[in-house]
Amino acid sequence: MKRRIAGVALLVLLAGSMAWAAFAPLQAASRDQLFEIPPGTWERRMKGDTASVLPEQITLTLGVRDVLLLRNSDTVPQMFGPVLIMPGQDFRLPFGQAGEHPFDCTAHASGKMSVLVVDAPAAGLARLRWRLHAILDGAA
Repeated sequence: MKRRIAGVALLVLLAGSMAWAAFAPLQAASRDQLFEIPPGTWERRMKGDTASVLPEQITLTLGVRDVLLLRNSDTVPQMFGPVLIMPGQDFRLPFGQAGEHPFDCTAHASGKMSVLVVDAPAAGLARLRWRLHAILDGAA
């Protein structure tokens, strides 16, 4: 009997947690989504290494994680769109509209990257999925 009560209590607790995750407003300690250009990126590119140091597409969410923060930890300047990011410098780019934004980027072997900005998920299953995805990505 005690096992059954403990099982029901666990199910109620799980259902309550899922309901909270689906309907509670989204909040983040920071709206910055940091991506770092690691040291030696330019040197590896000059040797023909095409390994990715940044994702080809970065996804941001309006109202939660809608500021792209690029940190150049390389020893040479890097271009992102029309902006020159010096070694050791950070560059913040806030987004206010959903959409796909292509940029030229010297940190990529292809020289291109895009930023996909999506609307904040609505309450319910979409918000629950967003939270689970954020936890799995370590961005929660």
